[in-house]
Amino acid sequence: MANRINNKLNEDEKLLSIYFTAGYPKLGDTVEIIQNLEKNGIDMIEIGLPFSDPLADGPTIQQSSTAALKNGMTTEILFDQLKDIRKSVSIPLIIMGYFNPMLQYGVEAFCKKCQEIGIDGLIIPDLPVDVYHDEYQETFEKYGLINVFLITPQTSEERIRFIDSVSNGFIYMVSSASVTGSQSGFGDEQQAYFQRIADMNLENPQIVGFGISNSETFEQATKSAKGAIIGSAFIKHLNGHGVDGISTFTKTIR
Repeated sequence: MANRINNKLNEDEKLLSIYFTAGYPKLGDTVEIIQNLEKNGIDMIEIGLPFSDPLADGPTIQQSSTAALKNGMTTEILFDQLKDIRKSVSIPLIIMGYFNPMLQYGVEAFCKKCQEIGIDGLIIPDLPVDVYHDEYQETFEKYGLINVFLITPQTSEERIRFIDSVSNGFIYMVSSASVTGSQSGFGDEQQAYFQRIADMNLENPQIVGFGISNSETFEQATKSAKGAIIGSAFIKHLNGHGVDGISTFTKTIR
C-alpha cells in the first residue's frame, strides 16, 4: 500500500505542513489540534514528541516541549492519545522527535506501534543517516514508515546524494544553519541554496523548514521546493489564541 506521504507528494499543489508539540498547550489538546488542522486544509502534520534536551530547537519549541513534559506528556501517553486518530483524520501524520525516547521504548516496538495507529513517517534529527541505513532501515521499512532526513546549507553534495538514495519520501531542507524560529524573510544566500538543491534533481522532493511564518515566507520557500513546514510561528499562535484560533492562523499562510 502506498504511504500517505507519497500520495500527498504526488499531488500537484505546494504542500503546507504544520509542526506542533504533543501535549501543549494542554496535555489533552493533541487530537483536537490534529483534527482542527486537517479541517483547515493543512496537508501534513508533524507531531513533536517532547524531549528534555532539545538541541536543534529554537526557544519557542523548547519552551513548548518543557511545558508539555510538565503537563505529563510521554511516549506512552502520546500513543494512547493517537490510538483512534485514523477514525477521524486522513492526512499524513509524522512523529518528530529525538532518538533517545525511541531507544528507551525499543526501536522495533516504537515502529510497530506507529504502524498500528497509522503514523506514516518519522523525523529524528539526531539519528545519523549512516546509522539508520546500517542498523534501522529494515525495521522502519518492515512497518511501512518513511524516515525523513534533514539537510542544511552546510551539508555536502555527497552526503545529500547519500541521504537521497536512502530516503523514500521527502527531504527536510533546513533553510539556515541557525536553530528553529521564525524570521522575516529569506535572503539571497538562502534563495541560492534552495535553487542549488533544486538543480541537483534529487529523487525525493524537498520540503523547507525553519523560518517560515507567513504567506510571504511560504511562497519564497516553495518557489523551488515541494512544500514548507511551519513550527514556531504556529506554536506562538496556539499560545496566544488556543486551539480555537487555528483557522485564523492557517488563513494567513495561503
